Amino acid sequence: MTQKLVSGLEPPYYTAVFTSLRPDDPEGYAETAARMRERVAAVPGFLGYESARTPGGLGITVAYFRDLEALDAWRLDAAHTAAKQYGREHWYEAYSVHIGKVERSYGFERE
Repeated sequence: MTQKLVSGLEPPYYTAVFTSLRPDDPEGYAETAARMRERVAAVPGFLGYESARTPGGLGITVAYFRDLEALDAWRLDAAHTAAKQYGREHWYEAYSVHIGKVERSYGFERE
């Protein structure tokens, strides 16, 4: 789970919202997730992500990308593709992905 919000991004940019149901801490998941965080961070145009998971297994990750080319580079990354396939076979009960274009963004942070 992330503890700092992604903020200060100048629109337009794109989001990939990944919502999933899976058991808590399935075998091998944490290691794969760490590798995927390293790989996505290396994609030119990746802006950051936020993630949260409930004890019951509902998780939401929002990843931010400067443009659709960056998002497609991540979608087509070979290791990411393999992790998605493994996840469907072993970890996830269900997931959905929603892609959106952000045209307005604002926030608040207590000092």
